[in-house]
Amino acid sequence: MTRKVNIHEAKTRLSQLLGHAARGEEVVIAKAGEPVARLVPYSTRQRMPGLARGRGKLTAEFFAPLPVAELRRFERGG
Repeated sequence: MTRKVNIHEAKTRLSQLLGHAARGEEVVIAKAGEPVARLVPYSTRQRMPGLARGRGKLTAEFFAPLPVAELRRFERGG
């Protein structure tokens, strides 16, 4: 379940909201009704290299130059 709170409530009840996040609940902090941040549980789980090995393939097309139109979009920034 996701809990949504405004900034004032988040400042007032930070310890309680951290408790909710620690138990796995997502807490969304909003400003003027618009989400600006999420409190989620901190994970110390280590990433395991190689877990995705064999799940994908890079074809020759991946290494081919991009079309000129695509390159121009990158240069324009959008």
